[in-house]
Amino acid sequence: MLTVILPDGSEKSFENASSPADVAASIGPRLAKDALAAVVDQQIVGLDTQLPLSGRVHMEVLTKKDPRSLGVMRHSCAHIMARAVMRLHEGVQLAFGPTIEGGFYYDFDLPEPLTEEAFPAIEAEMRRIIALDEPFERIEESHSQALQVCRDLDQRYKVEHIESGLKDQETLSFYRQGEFIDLCRGPHVPGPKAIGAFKLLSIAGAYWKGDSSRKQLQRVYATAFFEQKDLEEHLNRIEEAKRRDHRVLGKQLELFTISPLVGSGLVMWLPKGATIRTQLESFVREELQKRGYQGVYTPSVGKTELYETSGHYPYYADSMFTPMKMEDEKYILKPMNCPHHIMIYKSRPRSYRELPVRLAEFGTVHRFEKSGELSGMTRVRGFTQDDAHIFCAESQVEEEFRGCLEMTKFVLQSLGLDSYRVRLGFRDPQSNKYVGSPQAWDTAQESLQAVCRGLGIDAQPEPGEAAFYGPKADFVVTDCLGREWQLGTVQLDYNLPSKERFNLEYIGADNQPHRPVMIHRAPLGSLERFIGVLIEHFAGAFPLWLAPEQVRVITVSEKSEEYGRQVEQLCRAEGFRVTGDYRSEKLGSKIRDARLELIPYLFVVGPRDAEDGTVSIRDRIEGEIGALKVPAAFSRLKDEVATRAVRQKHSGGPAIRERAINNEY
Repeated sequence: MLTVILPDGSEKSFENASSPADVAASIGPRLAKDALAAVVDQQIVGLDTQLPLSGRVHMEVLTKKDPRSLGVMRHSCAHIMARAVMRLHEGVQLAFGPTIEGGFYYDFDLPEPLTEEAFPAIEAEMRRIIALDEPFERIEESHSQALQVCRDLDQRYKVEHIESGLKDQETLSFYRQGEFIDLCRGPHVPGPKAIGAFKLLSIAGAYWKGDSSRKQLQRVYATAFFEQKDLEEHLNRIEEAKRRDHRVLGKQLELFTISPLVGSGLVMWLPKGATIRTQLESFVREELQKRGYQGVYTPSVGKTELYETSGHYPYYADSMFTPMKMEDEKYILKPMNCPHHIMIYKSRPRSYRELPVRLAEFGTVHRFEKSGELSGMTRVRGFTQDDAHIFCAESQVEEEFRGCLEMTKFVLQSLGLDSYRVRLGFRDPQSNKYVGSPQAWDTAQESLQAVCRGLGIDAQPEPGEAAFYGPKADFVVTDCLGREWQLGTVQLDYNLPSKERFNLEYIGADNQPHRPVMIHRAPLGSLERFIGVLIEHFAGAFPLWLAPEQVRVITVSEKSEEYGRQVEQLCRAEGFRVTGDYRSEKLGSKIRDARLELIPYLFVVGPRDAEDGTVSIRDRIEGEIGALKVPAAFSRLKDEVATRAVRQKHSGGPAIRERAINNEY
């Protein structure tokens, strides 16, 4: 007999073979009608899944009110989209069609390429399929039978995947709806009428299984919601995201450029962008000094043996630049800073009295990302990290880790990025990719959890998300559009100091050698990525303390140019980043130009201002402030800079990310 434990703790017993649909029906007809999927022992399954004949399971019925059911419905919509494409086009080869956060996609190989002009016809066919309301039927087959099914369907990509990626699976599942059948793990909603509203969004190229040496397929992105209003809100957020695209704003505001002649993924900072970066670096350096860090510099290359010793070379070899052979030695562009900092620690004997040793560097590193993964400043091949490494005694780990988390929180909140969660990346006990003993990992993971509890951080462990050398705490920041970005990180490392790696030591109070613990931390992470995120978060309208140009002096007419230049010089003497607009253009035109450049403050000056020693202030946020004496105007701005005030208007919304969910084989 099977016992099903429901969310409220109540239990139901079943003597015969049962499914989640049967459980929902036993609870009530309304729930049976509204049910879309179920969670059985923490796994989302379809309503037709066969439950065990005996034992005890925890089960929860999902309706459209539960966010978890949205992904199930979207995957069903992906199948309907694929079915519609196959109805409208001959010779369609299906690849993968998973859900992603914010929607779904399907990869196709077609004799003739699709264009977005085909979307209305595909959407119309999808609506016809939905109107038929044919159920999604799960079919289980043996490995050999599944292979034959795909051969009979002449689906070459599915055949290859069964023969290679799924070769160890004894049984496989398909889902059939009408004439359409597809290899799929599921789950699906019972029928297509659960789909309330959908929209095809875009087309992109995608290599089969992400391998650039394989054929390029066409990836059709789409989304679906239970309600039309939710779809409309989502589409509005997508349009807002396009408006904030850092690649577009970076060009318009002259912040950075990437030249094909220099190389893809290699960012060159233009003067205005360099100003933002300089301000951020100064801010972080100031905090580092307060917190006892020592600045260092390390070279941009290192011998291959250095990274072999650290373990990075075999682990990251595919994303490193090819080694250079010079005078019978191999060198590589620095892919990370930690081995260099380790060698600085090892440059002389260390005593327990020195610990902790905190070494910090804005170090530029290089990684050869695939060309298809490059994206503006957020995915590059050369980037600078606000990197630091702490070498401390075991007894100092929790205090040092706490200090790293506190600094990361402080930096993010100072930039108005106060909506974030902390993700603990832990070791997957079933994986062999990690180095070091399980005991050391357990100690490190327990330390991280203790620190988070002490800081009141509700951090949930995620097995399998650790670095290969130790557990970590990642700050996942939500921007003003609700998108999540992994930015700051703190990592605990018992591996690199080990005898098997760099054999780090310090002499303890007992005059005996001891092994230090290493902490890696970077509040901003990559400066390129971080500033790319900031551009989009602020839509290019940076707070005053970060703005490349803080003040623009604008003259009402040419008669006020002399006074305007005096005000400009006074601004510069007070430390403000300022320019003047003395053109013979109309005042309205000059103000409009400054607004398009998102200048925080405009000082408008005319003949009366020259007589009274005033400036008429226009604030980017509050609009026209009125005339103030020049010292009073400076005082207003200085207070805003000193407090690093973030005065921005944001719009909200749920996350728009692309991370495949494993509902495809």
